[in-house]
Amino acid sequence: MLWAIVVLLVVAAAAAVVWRLVPARVSATVVARRDVARTLVLTGRVRPPARSRLGASISGTVREVLVREGDHVSRGQLLLRLDDAQTAAGVAQATAALAQADAQARSTVVQAERAFDQAERDLARARTLLAQGAISAREAEVAERTAGDARTALDAARTRAAGAEAPLAEIARARSVLALARSELALTRLTAPASAIVLTRNAEPGDAVMPGQMLLELSFDGPTELVALAREENLGELKPEMAAVASADAYPSQSFPARVSWLAPVVDRAQGTVEVRLAVPDPPTYLRADMTVSINVEVARRAGAVVVPRDLVHDAGTGAPWVTVANDGRAVRRAVRLGIAGERDVEIVSGLVEGDRVLSADVEPGARVRLTR
Repeated sequence: MLWAIVVLLVVAAAAAVVWRLVPARVSATVVARRDVARTLVLTGRVRPPARSRLGASISGTVREVLVREGDHVSRGQLLLRLDDAQTAAGVAQATAALAQADAQARSTVVQAERAFDQAERDLARARTLLAQGAISAREAEVAERTAGDARTALDAARTRAAGAEAPLAEIARARSVLALARSELALTRLTAPASAIVLTRNAEPGDAVMPGQMLLELSFDGPTELVALAREENLGELKPEMAAVASADAYPSQSFPARVSWLAPVVDRAQGTVEVRLAVPDPPTYLRADMTVSINVEVARRAGAVVVPRDLVHDAGTGAPWVTVANDGRAVRRAVRLGIAGERDVEIVSGLVEGDRVLSADVEPGARVRLTR
């Protein structure tokens, strides 16, 4: 038994020596040339072009609400109406007053026409009598002046009745009262200032509302934008017109193109962020206002760069990155200089050339290695 134990120990020691002397079989990744791009990942939201919060400028009771949330409305469309019985009656009364004033103005013209006709008949009779010697020339001149004055009065009455240039005082007052009544009636109605989508509806028939109270919120039609916050240290990488790819968190498998359209001129000191807006030239139909989106902005790209997988680079975040390569049957450490870091690959600016073989990250420098084919 003793001899058996000794033999086993000797065999184990010999096996260990042989194991250390035989190079380990390791795989290697061939350095290749590929396009590499660096993307900046941002989280943002869908930003509607503009919003409008509509409210009544007078107090009253809601009579009817003609739209629901999600409805698309056009410019000038009636959205909500307050109780307008009193204001509508005011419009009717003012309309009647204007008609009465207009009728009075027309009656003035009729009276002037009658007076003119009578003066013309008197003038004709005076001329006949003057020719017969029945009246004096002085009496005939009086008839001439009376007819002329009647003509002037008729012309003035017709001009005033026309209303556009010189309306009668009564007509002018009636028109102003009617305009005021119509403006008060308009205050009982909310109309869409532009084509939009109804976002919120905060009023129902029968509700009592006060001036300034928000009743409806609209999102105007227009170009779709995304808004996100980038960290201050990434500001130097972002430029207008940079391409991006975005996807809504509700539809992660569907992506759509975007581009950087605007960078805020100031940095938020409290958060150390800068606002970034992106235009969406062809927005998908499922996008909604304030929807959360993930955005990948391509901030750098190199075509045909010398690249290796990122997981093969040691100390990539320091100033002295390195990789492990095989040299004369041993794993050796080689310093490299990095360029653009993509999602999976990283650019090697110096230290490696195309065709070099980089060992996996778990191979220790100095170990004997044998590359597998």
